Amino acid sequence: MPVTGADPGTAAVTGGLLSTVVVSLVCLALAGYGRGVHELWSRHGVGAIVPIWRVAAFTTGALIVLAVEGGLLDDLAHGSLAGHMTQHMVLLLVAGPLLAAGGAGLPLSLATPLRPRRRLARWRAAPTVRWLRRPVVYASLAGAAQLLVLWVWHLPVPYVAALDHPVLHGVEHLCFVVAAWLLWTPVVGAPRHRPPAPVGALLLVTTMLPATALGAVLTFAPRPVYPAAVYGSDPLADQQLAGLLMWLPMDAVLLVAALAGLLRWLARPDGDPPVPADDPAVTAGTPTEGAVR
Repeated sequence: MPVTGADPGTAAVTGGLLSTVVVSLVCLALAGYGRGVHELWSRHGVGAIVPIWRVAAFTTGALIVLAVEGGLLDDLAHGSLAGHMTQHMVLLLVAGPLLAAGGAGLPLSLATPLRPRRRLARWRAAPTVRWLRRPVVYASLAGAAQLLVLWVWHLPVPYVAALDHPVLHGVEHLCFVVAAWLLWTPVVGAPRHRPPAPVGALLLVTTMLPATALGAVLTFAPRPVYPAAVYGSDPLADQQLAGLLMWLPMDAVLLVAALAGLLRWLARPDGDPPVPADDPAVTAGTPTEGAVR
């Protein structure tokens, strides 16, 4: 949807090519994930290492990404800030958490050729990388990345630029998916990547507050903050609805997840639960060389 005079024909061709690339990448990720899961299950039994529910979560998350990029939500996003915001919230609050819950690190690493996998294993063993992968450090960086992505891409200049240039629009959505995937990995990913439950709850709450502020800015702004072509027939009402679509779902999902994690932690007399048997880090004979998050 060009809004500042970009050539519609060129944008349509570029958008079609980009859609093809997105579909190809998602299918490649699904194929690699499936290959890794098949290898694990063929050695240890169906549902071992990576439970069936995690496979279902990852597959659903990937399909949602495809639906957002080329389905009904994509049609609704044209000519409506609220429709476009719905796309963003689905990527941030649905697709990202599902992909994180898939525990894709080990399956995808097993689908990687042996030589690159060994290089990755050596890279992960470096002191700096090991420090960055500590659960508390990783959670803090993931939360900062989510906030940076959310605010930068909703500033007027980057937002309009993404609408004018399909490739930049694809990069914007990729940033949302990756940031949400990283943010939710300490919450719903493999237990060995999780910080203590209070830290996880604090991560979600501190992420929620700046997102709430951005939603409030859009909801209560006295005039439209983007060019007129971004909006529907009533620009101010469209902007207010978009702000509410960011504000309320984001607050609800993050707050519920934070409270659920805290309540689950408080219900256990010994604090955080032990690492379950499906964690690759404690499964005997599991090929974890080169595994990634």
